[in-house]
Amino acid sequence: MQSASFNQPDLTPPDRGNLAIRTTALQSLDTQAALLPYALVFFGVALPIFAWVCSFAADRVWMTASFAIFAINWAMFYATIDWMRRHPGQQSNVNLRSRIHILGGLLWAGALAQITAVALGAGAAREPLLLLAVGGAAACIFFSAPNLAALLIVTPAAAAAPLLALHIDPATQATGRLALGGIALVMALSLILNRLLRRMFTLANEHEALVEERARSLDEAEKLAKTKSDLVATLSQEIRTGLTGIAHTLGAAGAGGRSAPTREQLNAALGSAQELIAVLNATLDTVSAESGMLDIEHRPFDIAALAREAVLEARPLAAAKGLELGVHVDDSLAGAGAVIADMARTRQILANLIGNAIKYTVRGRIEVRLEPPAAGRVRLEVADTGPGLTTDELELAFQPFQRIARTGAGIPGAGLGLSLSRRLAVLMKGEVSAESAMGVGSCFRLDLPFDSSIRLDPPAPAPETQPVPGRTARSLRVLIAEDDPLNAAMLRAALEQLGHHVLHAQDGRRAVDLAQVCDVDLIMLDGHMPELEGPGVAQAVRALAGASARAPIVAVIGGDADEAKAFLDVGVGQALRKPVNVASVARAIAAALREEPPRLKAVS
Repeated sequence: MQSASFNQPDLTPPDRGNLAIRTTALQSLDTQAALLPYALVFFGVALPIFAWVCSFAADRVWMTASFAIFAINWAMFYATIDWMRRHPGQQSNVNLRSRIHILGGLLWAGALAQITAVALGAGAAREPLLLLAVGGAAACIFFSAPNLAALLIVTPAAAAAPLLALHIDPATQATGRLALGGIALVMALSLILNRLLRRMFTLANEHEALVEERARSLDEAEKLAKTKSDLVATLSQEIRTGLTGIAHTLGAAGAGGRSAPTREQLNAALGSAQELIAVLNATLDTVSAESGMLDIEHRPFDIAALAREAVLEARPLAAAKGLELGVHVDDSLAGAGAVIADMARTRQILANLIGNAIKYTVRGRIEVRLEPPAAGRVRLEVADTGPGLTTDELELAFQPFQRIARTGAGIPGAGLGLSLSRRLAVLMKGEVSAESAMGVGSCFRLDLPFDSSIRLDPPAPAPETQPVPGRTARSLRVLIAEDDPLNAAMLRAALEQLGHHVLHAQDGRRAVDLAQVCDVDLIMLDGHMPELEGPGVAQAVRALAGASARAPIVAVIGGDADEAKAFLDVGVGQALRKPVNVASVARAIAAALREEPPRLKAVS
């Protein structure tokens, strides 16, 4: 079966700093290597002059030895250059190349020491030979200038012998002082050259980094523009399709309709509305994840119980298509530990994976499997007997706004489920991967951190079933503040379906007045309202005297990060994202009644 997983490595700032230093060192070595041909030409031109001066010396053996040393040095240089050409991989080895360059400089320093030895017995040719050796030392210093380490090591090695020989003879001490000044001047100029070269290398590296950063920025801008274009195109198509179905049904039920809508029409309209809500929710979550504003918490929970709940919720849809939906939990997971992740986001990933399996599987079985934990992680698999995917299709399926034409024809959706699931899993320090085979089926895996040392307590009774003084066990008095009639109607319908009593205020000031004169058990506030906005209402209610001041508050928001932060700043820690449904309202109420510390957590 074909598999796919997703990891993206990155460099840390220290790594980037070390890389810049290494790049500068390589450039210095490359510059010094580029000077090698000129060094060989220089010593080749100096060789006849040296031979002519040596002809005045009486010791022919020493002169022959000098020629032999020159030949050995040239042979070593050519051998080194040939070896570097045949081993291009060693070009990036800074330490090895530095040693080779320093060794080459020391070989020429040894040749200069041998010339100095020849000069000591050369009689009348003594001083000219020593001056030639001093000139050779100056050349060694110059050709070592690009690399600071080579410059600092080769300079004293090359200049020591001829300068010492000039100073030990009183007749040449004046010449020796001049030679010392010349060597010092060459050394100073070489250090300046080295400094300029390193500065030039640094500027070149910075320029290259700016060019790469600009290219990355352009690439990200192009990707962002494409994402926005895909977003507009996808939402336009899905919103148009969903609203068209709803409009047809409402038209049939309206004053101009000739007959009441059938149950099939109502079910079709409901399906269109639910699919439209799913598309909008997935889009908002994707945008929030990309902007880094998605709230993720890491808490222990029972993954087995969550898997069973997800399967139970999805079974009616699977049964409607004639599919068998089962769940298998390994016995070793009973009381073995807990997953450390965000329970709501894990439920969202499971819903996406199971929902996709039901959408694309025509016949057969879908199985949710929970494997034994290993290496600090637990794996949950969703396997189906669908059409299967090729390797390219599997990669494409994880890209935002991408649909597989072969398997997704006629199936609604924005192509965001798998890409969002992958992002959520990474935020929870987990991973989503998949494997598939054409004609056999697909298996999508969710890996999450698992701590075997945690022992979860048995689940406590739900807060809404516990008797509370002054209120009934399941029926609450809920004050909602919402200026939009449609949103208010949806929220009221969900609350009344859950058995709660509703008070409705159409603006923020009216909500504060109702909270002052009525004892309510729960307050649900829209973020943007006339007269007084939601965060201001929350502050005003908390300042009241009476039971309403202690009532839990739920922020009903549209997904705006600034709106969420405004509520969090005034101590409202629970949020319900629009558009609402019965399940999301029930979860929001349950979370608010637990009186968790303020930490804004959106329920959808």
